[in-house]
Amino acid sequence: MIRINLLPHREERRKANRRQLGILAIGFAVLGLAIAGAVHGVIAGYVSAQNERNAFLKSENEKLDKQIADIRKLRDEIRALLSRKQIIETLQTDRSRTVDLLDQLVRQTPDGVYLKSVKQEGLKVHLTGYAQSNARVSQFMRNLQSSALVENSPTSPQLVEIKASDVNKRRLSEFNMNFTIKRPVTEEDASKAGKAGAAKKG
Repeated sequence: MIRINLLPHREERRKANRRQLGILAIGFAVLGLAIAGAVHGVIAGYVSAQNERNAFLKSENEKLDKQIADIRKLRDEIRALLSRKQIIETLQTDRSRTVDLLDQLVRQTPDGVYLKSVKQEGLKVHLTGYAQSNARVSQFMRNLQSSALVENSPTSPQLVEIKASDVNKRRLSEFNMNFTIKRPVTEEDASKAGKAGAAKKG
């Protein structure tokens, strides 16, 4: 009978299997590293692109903030200019209203009435004067009521006081009177009125 010793063959086979497993392990390790490197590269690319987008958005936001600040500054300047314009218009209107007031006082003061003082505070006007009789004072008040410049209301014109007084040995009626002049119509008021009229027609 022939006897064959298989131990060396089996040992060689085990070594071959170990080598194959080692090679496969190294191959899988290399493949895993390659995949990990590829994934890392893709993620790094996404992160870089997102960082670029973030930087672009930040830059655009800074530009918008600057533009918004410029717009606010322009608005403040426009408000200041409009305020100055309104003040100038008010001053010009007040000048003309003063002239109109004096003209109306000359026109509406009847014979026998003499004005001693005229004081204006805003739209309020205070008069003091003398009249030959109480009837003259009543006529003066009716004239003021019919004036287009004077606000016609229960308190305008208003007789504050009337009393008898001696002036140069003459018996006269001394009176104090208040009235309100109508608020002047500015360009802004006229524009609003025009828009309101157009809206009603529409």
